Amino acid sequence: MQAAANIVQSQLGKLPTVVQPEYKHREDGSTMKALAWFGATDVRIIDAPIPDITEPDDVIVKVTGTTICGSDLHLYHGEIMALQKGDILGHEFMGVVDRIGPNVKNLTIGQRVVASFQIACGKCQYCKEGLSSFCDNTNNSTLQNYMYGTRDAGFFGYSHFTGGFPGGQAEYVRVPLGEVNLLPIPNDVSDEEALYLSDVLPTSYHCVVDTGVQEGDTVGIWGLGPIGQCCVRWAKLKGASRIIAIDQVSERLERAKEQGCEVIDFSKVKDVSQKVHELVPGGLDVALDCGTFHEPKTLLHKGMKMLMLETDVPETVNEMIVSVRKMGRCGLIAAYAGFTNGFNIGALMEKGVRFIGNGQAPVHKYWKEILYDYIMKGKFDPKFMISHRVPLEDMAKLYAAFDKRVGGVEKVFVETRFSSPPSDGTPKLSRVDDWAR
Repeated sequence: MQAAANIVQSQLGKLPTVVQPEYKHREDGSTMKALAWFGATDVRIIDAPIPDITEPDDVIVKVTGTTICGSDLHLYHGEIMALQKGDILGHEFMGVVDRIGPNVKNLTIGQRVVASFQIACGKCQYCKEGLSSFCDNTNNSTLQNYMYGTRDAGFFGYSHFTGGFPGGQAEYVRVPLGEVNLLPIPNDVSDEEALYLSDVLPTSYHCVVDTGVQEGDTVGIWGLGPIGQCCVRWAKLKGASRIIAIDQVSERLERAKEQGCEVIDFSKVKDVSQKVHELVPGGLDVALDCGTFHEPKTLLHKGMKMLMLETDVPETVNEMIVSVRKMGRCGLIAAYAGFTNGFNIGALMEKGVRFIGNGQAPVHKYWKEILYDYIMKGKFDPKFMISHRVPLEDMAKLYAAFDKRVGGVEKVFVETRFSSPPSDGTPKLSRVDDWAR
């Protein structure tokens, strides 16, 4: 698939953008550690050139914290198109400003910052509305434009389908348009609190807000990884009266129970929608898909994926459509990317279901609100989701462990040689080999 996608994109050419993904190297030839993709389930720590200022609005960030995301597993398995060998992965990172371009006036060297996973221009109509993930001017992918009719913003470390920008699972990152795409972090906010403003916190918040969770709603949440667990908390803060949480991982279900959720273990319940209607006669007000398209439940869809007859599976969204009430709302924040078979379009139409593709979350719309109104006021503590802390050198092993969900791994704080010591109440440094046996 990768070879075909890259050939097609090469034949289509590149769309014009206001930034370029390629970066200049430091003149002294110095290198950094970085995690790079070389094939399905083949990621490696490499020595890569340290980036230098390439365009006048650039900022070079010295990374003090990065992480792995569930959506990174789509790259790990080669399920996202237009990956190329040697691509540096990672779209969630923070650090300190190391170098600034001549146009950068509002950031200073040594300042702590967190990056949004998307690269926005700050000037197009979408950016003016805070919809940074929908920026028109930073993703050169003709393939995405052909498939979707438009294209997302460029993303860090997420293949040439999203622009081919080197990512944040590295010791240094070049951030194009740094004043737009970096958020300064107050000194009294720890790295462990700030890092997840890059993606998981705005993504989960966007799912709840964009799908319209309201006071008194009964909400179903499919998938209880970090996004789903955050959605549980956001839904409660928005006034949900009842939450039904669906997963098969016992530790995740227990964590949801601790938050007052009723739970369904889909490995033990044959018909999830029927169970939902037993618990909630008439159906849910809102259903949120916080899961993953790369794990089909049934032999039918396992076979179709294996034969490449579909890229994504509809099983979760079909359960959601059946589980909601008439005129109910379904939100998709799970990272679907292509095509699926067997979608229950009839129930969608006949029930009048509001089916909402949340899109990639517009981080810039929410990150200040989340930082100042929730984290700093003590209403939302993101540290709850951090299960481990490991060094960047273990990143390749972390992918394998994270993929298999061993050792109770959830969200991981990945430190570099520039990181501060762990803050109070967060995991101490460990090695993947110590807990992923």
